[in-house]
Amino acid sequence: MKPEAPRTEELPIYESLIRERGDVVEEARVVAEETQHQMSLALAGVASAPQETGAS
Repeated sequence: MKPEAPRTEELPIYESLIRERGDVVEEARVVAEETQHQMSLALAGVASAPQETGAS
């Protein structure tokens, strides 16, 4: 039998890291969803011009 993975409530260091550094996993998920949406639009031929996010 395989042991269950610990739940987030049982990992105080994880909660501490999220408070200190932010939820990187959540941020990556949001960016991935936005990118997927933009690519769907691009493949459908309705995408707008790309926006630059970098500072010059």
